[in-house]
Amino acid sequence: MKMNFTGIVRQVDTLGRLVIPRELRKMLDITDGVDSFEIYVNEAGHIVLKKYNPACALCGNKDGLVSHGDKLVCNNCIDALNKQREG
Repeated sequence: MKMNFTGIVRQVDTLGRLVIPRELRKMLDITDGVDSFEIYVNEAGHIVLKKYNPACALCGNKDGLVSHGDKLVCNNCIDALNKQREG
């Protein structure tokens, strides 16, 4: 993954928050109060923020999602599992 230096430096506040500058939010189409992020630490020890796009845990479909425990499953996979169980 190529990293582009923006020249922007921000401090973490006393509550652990970090502000993503308006210019970056606009450039990356991040909507305030709407978009969520997944937080990872990669192999090199870098913190990575990834825009959260919920998808089915089984097939990756993003439509018709139903929450089951801590996973999301789409209606197509639910139907397929029900048919498999019945057959």
